[in-house]
Amino acid sequence: MSEQGKNNEWDSLWGEYTKSLENWKSLFEQIQNASNDMQSKFNSVWDKATVESSAETMKLFGENWQKALNDAGMNSFKEFGENWQKALNDTNTATFKQFTENWQKALSSSGLEQMNAYGEMMKKFAETWTSMWPKSQ
Repeated sequence: MSEQGKNNEWDSLWGEYTKSLENWKSLFEQIQNASNDMQSKFNSVWDKATVESSAETMKLFGENWQKALNDAGMNSFKEFGENWQKALNDTNTATFKQFTENWQKALSSSGLEQMNAYGEMMKKFAETWTSMWPKSQ
């Protein structure tokens, strides 16, 4: 292959790589934005729930959410369950806030596994919420 042919092949390959990289960066930014938005909405729901709900209701919700996670085979959330139980035992706003901050930090580590686990956990949160407070038809 001529030097010009090698250069054209290299340029073509490099162009494909940089296009793929740009696509990846765009998707990554979309995931980050969607995750930040979802976490913000979750925090708002959580704040409202802790202010307007009884300790018993929060305990029931937590138990149902934890059961949903266990039923989904999410054994990696053992720490979540332990922290949730601690938050329930200390039933005060500061403890619940600390729980959500610790949980968010734990799920902010890098890797697709954590991202998938985060999505599944938020999905189970929504399913648990819907089962406890179904929308009126």
